[in-house]
Amino acid sequence: MDKLSVKGLALGIGVPWGLCMLAGGWMAPYWASGFVQVFSTVYPGYAPGLVGGMIGGIEAFFDGAAAGAIIALIYNWVTVPKKHR
Repeated sequence: MDKLSVKGLALGIGVPWGLCMLAGGWMAPYWASGFVQVFSTVYPGYAPGLVGGMIGGIEAFFDGAAAGAIIALIYNWVTVPKKHR
């Protein structure tokens, strides 16, 4: 089996998750206020508006990137044949 790229999966999960939080923060005054209210308990500083959306987007990017890296590392560790460890 092929190994997953740790950097690739980290960016592949971190970027969309960060953009989702950014868009949610920017749209919150008009549409997604409940979304922001729920996720502000996870990401301190995340709030409706320009700055709050940027803070949440940055925090979510690093959160998603860390999750992607951990997933890739565990996948690579589990799927690599024992003779290659």
